[in-house]
Amino acid sequence: MTALALARSWRPKTFSQLVGQDHVVKALTHALDQGRLHHAWLFTGTRGVGKTTIARIMAKALNCTGSDGSGKMTSEPCGKCPACMEIDAGRFVDYIEMDAASNRGVDDIAALLEKAAYAPSNARYKVYMIDEVHMLTNHAFNAMLKTLEEPPEHVKFILATTDPQKIPVTILSRCLQFNLKQMPVPLIVEHLEKVLAAEKVECEVNALRVLAKAAQGSMRDALSLTDQAIAYAAGKVTEESVRGMLGTLDDAYLIRILDCLIAKDGVSLLSVANEMGERSMSFSLALQDLSSLLQKIAAAQVVPESVLDDWPEAGEIRRLATQLTKEEAQLFYQITITSRPDLSLAPDEQTGFAMTLLRMLAFRPGNGGGGSAPAPSTPTAPPVNTVRPATAPAPAAKAAPAASAPAAKSAAPSPSKAVASAPAGNSAQRPDWHGLMRQLPVKGLVQQLAFQTELQDWNDSAAGVRATIVTPMPQLASEASVARLADALTAHFGKPVKIVIEKGEVEGKTVAKVDAQIHQEKRMNAEQMIAADPFIQQLEKEFGAKVVGGSVKPL
Repeated sequence: MTALALARSWRPKTFSQLVGQDHVVKALTHALDQGRLHHAWLFTGTRGVGKTTIARIMAKALNCTGSDGSGKMTSEPCGKCPACMEIDAGRFVDYIEMDAASNRGVDDIAALLEKAAYAPSNARYKVYMIDEVHMLTNHAFNAMLKTLEEPPEHVKFILATTDPQKIPVTILSRCLQFNLKQMPVPLIVEHLEKVLAAEKVECEVNALRVLAKAAQGSMRDALSLTDQAIAYAAGKVTEESVRGMLGTLDDAYLIRILDCLIAKDGVSLLSVANEMGERSMSFSLALQDLSSLLQKIAAAQVVPESVLDDWPEAGEIRRLATQLTKEEAQLFYQITITSRPDLSLAPDEQTGFAMTLLRMLAFRPGNGGGGSAPAPSTPTAPPVNTVRPATAPAPAAKAAPAASAPAAKSAAPSPSKAVASAPAGNSAQRPDWHGLMRQLPVKGLVQQLAFQTELQDWNDSAAGVRATIVTPMPQLASEASVARLADALTAHFGKPVKIVIEKGEVEGKTVAKVDAQIHQEKRMNAEQMIAADPFIQQLEKEFGAKVVGGSVKPL
C-alpha cells in the first residue's frame, strides 16, 4: 500500500491539533461554545497555513453528533460519529468543497445556490467551502450577494483565498474575516521534531531549520519538503543532505565572503564564488541567504539581544557585528537585495553574483580609494563650435546668438576654476569639493544641498574635520540634511566630520551652477549646429520653416 504523504497524514483534525493560528482558534471555539455563529466566514492567508483544514474542522464542529449519536454542536468534534468520519474521508454529502479556480462562472454559482435552498440530507448544517474565491468572475460574485447576506438557516458558507484584495467589498462586508498568519521558523521546527519523532526518523535540528526556512511560512510546504528529505537522505535527515537536496548555501560560504570583504581580499572573494559555481549552487538563493545574514548582523549591532544563543551561527554573527561598521552592513544588505533581479540580466548567474561581490568591495564606505572607484573629476564644458560651413552661410539674423556664445563663455568662470576661486583655508589638506560632492552616496534633498554648496574652510586634525561651507539656498540646509551630509563625509574619510553652514552668495561656482553652465553651453552649441545644417537652411528657404526657440536639446 502506498504511504500517505506527511502533509495529509498529519493534517489537524481538531482545533487543539492546529498549529500557529491561535487567534483564529480562540474566536471560533468561543463562537461555537456560546452558540453565536455567523453564517459566512472568510479565511485569508498564503498557501499551506490551514485555510482548508480549519474549514473541515468547522464542518465537523457544526455537524458532530458525538459517539453516542445524541451530541450537539461543539468546538471539540469527537471524530468518531458518522459526520466526523465522513468529512475526514471526504465523502460527507452535506459538506461541499468547491474550487473557484475551475468553477468560476455565474452558471456554476447559480447551480450551487439552487441546491443550497434544499435542507441537508443527513446533517445539522449544509456547509459550502469555496476555495480561492477571488477567482470568481464579477457576475458570479453578484449572483451570490443576496444568498450570502441572508442564506437559509441550514446553510453556512466558508470562503478561502490567498488574495483578499481581489474580493469585492460587497462580499467582504457579508463575512467574518480571519487572516491566517505565516508560520514562524521556530514553530515549524518544533512541529517537524514531533512529526519525525512519531515517524521514528532521526534528524538534525539544523536540518529542520533549513527545511523550515525553505518552506517560507507554509506548514504544508515544510511537511512536503520533509517527505522529500526523508527519501533523499535514505536514513538520518542531516543538514548536509538537506542543503544538497535544496541546493542552498552553507553558512560557511557566506561567512567567508564577509571575511574577504572585511580584509579587502578580492582574490579570495572571487575564489569563493568559483567554488560555489563548481558545486552548482543557486546564486539567487545565495544572495537571499546573504541578505538574511546581513540583516541579523545589522540587528546585532543595534540590539545585541536579538541574536539567539541556539542559532548555529550566533558566534559568527556577534563577531562580524563588531568587525563591520553599521554603514557597511547597511550598504552590503542594500546591494544584495537590489542585485537579485539583475542576475537574470547577467551573462550567467555566477557572473552576476561575482559582480555583486565586487560591487560590495568597491563601494565600501570610507574605503579611501583602496577598492572604490576614483572620484569623478569636475567635468569641463565642451568647446563651442563657431565655425560655419562655407557652403551654406547662415542668415544675418541667425548670426547674433552664435557671436554672443563665446562672449558669454568668456565672461563666466570655467568649471575648472570654480574650486580655486574659493578662500584658501587649510589648503594643504583641502579636498576637491566638487568631485567629492559628486562621489558621495547621497540622494534627494541631501544631494541637492551638497550640489548647492562651496567649501570655504577645511580644518583637519587628529580629532576630526571641521568643514565650513557656504550655500546660497539656506532653505536646503535643514538640521536633518546637514547631519546626513556630515554622516556621509564621516563614512568617506573614516573620521568625524562637523559641518558649519554659512548662508550667502558663493564666490566661485557650486556643482549645480557648473552643471547648469555646461548644459547651457551644450544647448547653445547644438542650436548653432542646427542653424548651420544645410538641410535645415533649405527648409527655411523653401518653406519658410523656423526652428522653435528652446526646442533644441543636446544629446
